[in-house]
Amino acid sequence: MRGGVKLKKASYNILPATEEILKTMGEQIKLARLRRDLSVELVAERAGISRSSLWKVESGNPAVAMGIYAAVLHALNNMDKDLLLVARDDEIGRQLQDMNLLTRKRASRRKD
Repeated sequence: MRGGVKLKKASYNILPATEEILKTMGEQIKLARLRRDLSVELVAERAGISRSSLWKVESGNPAVAMGIYAAVLHALNNMDKDLLLVARDDEIGRQLQDMNLLTRKRASRRKD
């Protein structure tokens, strides 16, 4: 309870495989911090978050907002650029798009 108000715990539909991905990502972020010889305190301060939030990131907690992950990656010497790799090569989406293009006999009508 906070101030007499009971806070609702968020629930997520995270598959076990996705939980493992988040856990691995958290471990990779922690290793990146350690390789750079940066303390938890320094990275948390640079990211503008608490040490406990950084610990949650490094453990792959799914309740942590994407923006916090991005702030931590940025605090690790601009690693947030790597976020551009997410969904870059969307093979399934491209295949679905190609299938849709193949089934059309002609282009859509123009509305003039």
